[in-house]
Amino acid sequence: MPERPLAMFAMTAENVPQIFPPDVLARLRELVEIDPALVAENFTDPRVREALAGTEILITGWGCPPLDEATLDAAPKLRAVLHAAGSVKSFTTSAVWQRGLVVSSAAGANALPVAEYTLAMILLAGKDLFAYRDRLRAERAFPYGEIVPGIGNFGRRVGVVGASRIGRRLIELLRPFDLRVSLADPYVDEDGAAALGVPLLPLDELLGGSDIVTVHAPQTPETRHMIGRRELALMPAGGVLINTSRGALVDHDALVEELRGGRISAILDVTDPEPLPADSLLYELPNAFITPHLAGSQGNEVARLGLTVVEEVERLLAGKELAFRVDGEGLERAA
Repeated sequence: MPERPLAMFAMTAENVPQIFPPDVLARLRELVEIDPALVAENFTDPRVREALAGTEILITGWGCPPLDEATLDAAPKLRAVLHAAGSVKSFTTSAVWQRGLVVSSAAGANALPVAEYTLAMILLAGKDLFAYRDRLRAERAFPYGEIVPGIGNFGRRVGVVGASRIGRRLIELLRPFDLRVSLADPYVDEDGAAALGVPLLPLDELLGGSDIVTVHAPQTPETRHMIGRRELALMPAGGVLINTSRGALVDHDALVEELRGGRISAILDVTDPEPLPADSLLYELPNAFITPHLAGSQGNEVARLGLTVVEEVERLLAGKELAFRVDGEGLERAA
């Protein structure tokens, strides 16, 4: 049996047993030689530095320190960086790409729970569930048997902003429902939208023609506050804005102003800043539903990230193309 390549974890140490529970870790250790007790939370630790000299595969995660020139110089055998989380922007430097290292990300696996969360929120928002829950709590009674006008998910118009991994996965999940889904994304053409099975609209048209708008664009200098005062004003009365992407994509001052008027509602799993200040009106407004960045992988879902990495290791060692290889040139448009 060929010798197993040396691998090392580089992330916040407490994340290792969550992302790699016993069964997933056992499968990984069949493929590579790795010490789960040696985790690189920084690359200056002498033990880490010594291990880097022989490391061929670096398994990264949340909290991974930057892979700069000095670190890569200390890891002459390194050939692959497999990330057990989403974006690799925070720790990959130009040196990583210049050296031609193979980089892979479990962003696709992390996209699924975000898309599931968003699907749930779309369906609940279509029923105006949050407002009716509050009304029931206040009144402790309701007109049983009467049809409530203005709610329901039959033909509800849903606008998806951004054909990211999450945006695309959401479109797939929305397919079985009787919803009218459209897409806005400057990097997608008509053929690309047709392949996804949705019409492509300019952002303004999507905002004005959607009952529910859900944001899935990446955070870049160009997308900061892409949903601002003018864009919010385009949304129809009774509309709902959902943001599970990055808080900075929405101008929160403009959003609070719009919400105070009661014309639209918002469901936010991400905010700017994060967390919100204790005195933020978003905590108090009845038409704002805020969750604490829960849409991404949580609890038992993080093991899916570890399993994705294990499967990438299997492909790597078999000489196969990685399923989730990251292209350094496209990072500026990625989440």
